[in-house]
Amino acid sequence: MGIIDALFFKYFGPVFIKEDSDAESFIEKMKSLSSRASGKLKEKIDDQISIAEAGLKGEKQIAFELKNSGMDMLIMHDLYLEKNGLSAQIDFLVITRKHIFVIECKNLYGNIEIDEKGNFIRHKWLGKFERKEGFPSPVSQNERHLNILKEIRREYKNNFVTQGLFDKLFPQTYRSIVVLANPKTILNDSKAPEEIRKVVIRLDQLVAYIRKIEDEDDSLKSSEKDMHELLDSFIKCSKPIKSDYAKKYEDMLTELIENKAEPQCEKICPKCGKPLVLRTAKKGENQGNQFWGCSGFPKCWYKENG
Repeated sequence: MGIIDALFFKYFGPVFIKEDSDAESFIEKMKSLSSRASGKLKEKIDDQISIAEAGLKGEKQIAFELKNSGMDMLIMHDLYLEKNGLSAQIDFLVITRKHIFVIECKNLYGNIEIDEKGNFIRHKWLGKFERKEGFPSPVSQNERHLNILKEIRREYKNNFVTQGLFDKLFPQTYRSIVVLANPKTILNDSKAPEEIRKVVIRLDQLVAYIRKIEDEDDSLKSSEKDMHELLDSFIKCSKPIKSDYAKKYEDMLTELIENKAEPQCEKICPKCGKPLVLRTAKKGENQGNQFWGCSGFPKCWYKENG
């Protein structure tokens, strides 16, 4: 840091404004469901737990790297934004003196290939056999996240900055990073388009990558106050996570338990001839009330009061 920087930009280091994650509560809920489930439903729940735990582990590794970066930065973890009908769940939003970084974490088992069209392909070994599977591009996902940030910042841009200049400066200031957090993953991006290859990095490259972009940009530095004001504009558009991903499995488990607990009944559906089963309404004006429903649902919708 030069003398001028030392005078005008007091070092404050990396600061986490939000460090927790909704994944932690999801995992806790799913483990509770797993302890009561069995068979294929338990396998599905346990698979979701493994995926969530792997993702959370990768995010904690990224958090560790950012904490030890030695750079002035404000960090938001697991940020959900909504604006003009668009929504985004961002793993990490990092505001530095010159840039805003949107970081997408991928903690994947297996090796990753990016082909000449920008498709992401995962290579996994099952014994002696190699299995290849494609998955949605995290680069495209991050581009959608950037679009929401752009919509939010349009309202805050300086009156002296034209719309054209704002759009021109946006890609320079707002940067996408996709981090492969599994240290055992081998990345093969030799055929990938350059615009994709330059934003997909390994975890151990993260801090050096951010520092390099900062050093190469001769833009004016933001003050700590400006950085907080910028972050506040995003926080104002943040929302609690709407989707309760555990609820789907909770409903499946409740249905399974109810069906197992029901004794065999002699009531027969007058429409299709299948047995009627005693159920409990989960919503609507009759929520909590029991009724007899056809076991052939959803093909047969017959029901009668319990």
